[in-house]
Amino acid sequence: MSKHLTYRDAGVDIARGAEAVRRIKPLAASTLRSEVIGEIGGFAGGFRLAEPCTLLAGADGVGSKLLIAQALQRHDTIGIDLVAMNVNDILASGGEPLFFLDYIAIGQLEPVLVEKIVSGIAEGCQQAGCALLGGETAEMPDVYSKGVYDLAGFAVGRQAFEPLGPQVGDHIVALASSGFHSNGFALLRHIVEAEHLDWNMHYEATGSLTLGQALLVPTTIYVKTLRQLWQLVAVHGMAHITGGGILENLPRTLGPGQGAVIDRSRWEMSPIFEWFQTLGQVSDDEMFKTFNMGIGFMVVVSAQDLELTLQVLEEFGIRAWDVGKVTDVPGVVIS
Repeated sequence: MSKHLTYRDAGVDIARGAEAVRRIKPLAASTLRSEVIGEIGGFAGGFRLAEPCTLLAGADGVGSKLLIAQALQRHDTIGIDLVAMNVNDILASGGEPLFFLDYIAIGQLEPVLVEKIVSGIAEGCQQAGCALLGGETAEMPDVYSKGVYDLAGFAVGRQAFEPLGPQVGDHIVALASSGFHSNGFALLRHIVEAEHLDWNMHYEATGSLTLGQALLVPTTIYVKTLRQLWQLVAVHGMAHITGGGILENLPRTLGPGQGAVIDRSRWEMSPIFEWFQTLGQVSDDEMFKTFNMGIGFMVVVSAQDLELTLQVLEEFGIRAWDVGKVTDVPGVVIS
């Protein structure tokens, strides 16, 4: 071999990695909590716990919503989705997110691109009140082509609230989603391709946004609103409406032998859900199993706390509806 090969010759540039870290540091600093020890750049992030507690942890990604962000070169909000999918899961168990770590796998490390992605992650952490404690950026040209990346996130929180447990007759309050959030995008993209839709076009169902912009609206982070609700209302149960929709996620918060009856006429659903259903000729059952159908989170409360719950959520700018009740018949029925 006539030449001494370098890591850079193989497609991995350490200097670009150092530049990306330099750009990320102030973004991570903007999310600091008092318990954080040190700063980005060490072998591990440190977080000091002041007292014994139960820790909750979760890991998730964004899925093929990433492909739309990459197609439209819109990288500054997808990080919010990454944080949201993790912290909303922890929230559903009564957790206060404490810190977050990201993993970015990319074909060719471009510091400006990584900075845009992490700016969204930092924004999501600020919305959730957790620290961006660290992460990993892996340059893998043999796995991903240039401009292509994948994201994963990991969140750790402390048990801040213990749901009392749903009772038969309790009311189920639905909190509005900001759209499809980060689930079902393989089906959405299939419909877009089959119908030859244009990401950059405006359609009646997307309102003032282009199709691409409408689908890239970030996932709502419910942490700060729910933490306030816990202070005022005895919440009996919570569910993050993510992959599997209402049908799979609501039962995760119900007790043995319990079910729920949900009235689909009692909440406002964005026209974009019905539009995609019509375009793709998707059945009702498939829609409710795949998408959140306009509901991103659910809380279970007693009849006496229903009015206060709706009032608190309204004060925090979250649209919410009383959509059903807990029953003594297993399974979720949507009528």
